[in-house]
Amino acid sequence: MPTESIQADIGLIGLAVMGQNLVLNMADHGFKVAVYNRTTQTMQDWIAKIQKEEPCAANVRGQAQLADFVRDIHRPRKIIILVKAGKPVDDVIQQLLPLLEKGDIIIDGGNSQWTDTIRREKDLAAKGINFVGSGVSGGEEGARFGPSLMPGGSKEAWQSLKPIWEAIAAKVDAKTGKPLENAAPGKPVIGGVPCTAHIGPDGAGHYVKMVHNGIEYGDMQMICEAYFLMKNLLGLDAGEMSEIFQGWNKGDLDSFLIQITTEILAQKDPADRRKKKFLVDVILDTAEQKGTGKWTSVSALDQGVPAPTVSEAVFARCLSGLKDQRVAASKKLKAPAYKYKGSRKALIDAVRDALFCSKICSYAQGFQLMAQAQKTYNWKLDFGTIAMIWRGGCIIRARFLQKITDAYDREASLANLLLDPYFKKQIARAETNWRNVVAMAAQAGIWAPAFMSALAYYDGYRSAVLPANLLQGQRDYFGAHTYERTDKPRGQYFHTDWPDPARPQIAVGGH
Repeated sequence: MPTESIQADIGLIGLAVMGQNLVLNMADHGFKVAVYNRTTQTMQDWIAKIQKEEPCAANVRGQAQLADFVRDIHRPRKIIILVKAGKPVDDVIQQLLPLLEKGDIIIDGGNSQWTDTIRREKDLAAKGINFVGSGVSGGEEGARFGPSLMPGGSKEAWQSLKPIWEAIAAKVDAKTGKPLENAAPGKPVIGGVPCTAHIGPDGAGHYVKMVHNGIEYGDMQMICEAYFLMKNLLGLDAGEMSEIFQGWNKGDLDSFLIQITTEILAQKDPADRRKKKFLVDVILDTAEQKGTGKWTSVSALDQGVPAPTVSEAVFARCLSGLKDQRVAASKKLKAPAYKYKGSRKALIDAVRDALFCSKICSYAQGFQLMAQAQKTYNWKLDFGTIAMIWRGGCIIRARFLQKITDAYDREASLANLLLDPYFKKQIARAETNWRNVVAMAAQAGIWAPAFMSALAYYDGYRSAVLPANLLQGQRDYFGAHTYERTDKPRGQYFHTDWPDPARPQIAVGGH
């Protein structure tokens, strides 16, 4: 029997930091939340702590036994799982299944691979259980005060979950799209547009969250390259660059990642008693990853969608991990002799433009990838809505996203963001600076893979003719892979008996 006369509105399993914060967010909004953790003492200690610190603690109650936890939730039960992706999710589902009834809903709020979500949703649907794979973006603070939520699954499950998800999601101003902030814990935002929407069936929510993370990889890498170029070409220190990024954050580049970059660069090293060193200068230059960026790149390769900027951002982290090799190589492989002689302001403006143009290309790649995925997995995605729910709560939240929503409002079937009038105009305005920065990086031997790959993508996409004709000739020469001709209808394939120029071409029909 429930421990309270009024059953909980929702339950959550997994009280790590994200789980704790999501519970408090729901409790802040007046929802009664049942919680369960594999280690009972962890749960009990946390509840005792919040009872002293959080006004909403009365809305939270824990159960030591999983069966009691399930019984304590109002039907149809809604149970969030926030455990490590992979086998742990399957294990929890198997433990829950004997305790659930038809119509109950399991919500996986972790970073599960979308193919696992497709499998789980299908298996559970056959048992009469609804399964929602929901992307949750925003980190600890987002979970506590308003994340961006990307749920996939059946429409019926979404209708049951919708009141809670819309209440706890981040909110943005309906007119400006700017994020609205909570006044304080226990005083959630009133009004605004919630940063959540039903993404689509089965694994659509987790797929879109994965692409969000891939774009996040690109954004972070490009910001790092802007920092690296100004540091090496102008000799600016972290404090000076903090002020530059702060200025950029007031314009088109206004975003959460630019904001935190401003704060990170301004931070002095706490271990430096004289407070002269900047913390960023003593952080080791090796970056880690949790896999979603790699998944995005692999998915792009599997579907034949060009996403080089996201992939370069993943490879950049891999290369950063070769610290010892890089240090050894730096002593033997010398950089070219190059010294920038232009004005400081001109270069800073050019780097800003390169960052903005590269960002446009990175997002264009991400949205093209989602456009192909909806065909591969039989989804129907609303790209304007996806950009809209990324405006608040999530890591890539930015003013820029409103322009993407506007672009899809103008043309829902837009083939590529680069073709939208606004983005086309922005590239035209900043293209010269972008090219100059990439050229300077190459001349000076300064590592800028994301900037370079974004420009290569742009030049490839705008080219009516590419050298793949020669490539197809090579493939036909060594592997008889055939080719199409420019003077014949598409879909007709030919093979030549190489290398004798006099040998005839052989039509091999359509493929």
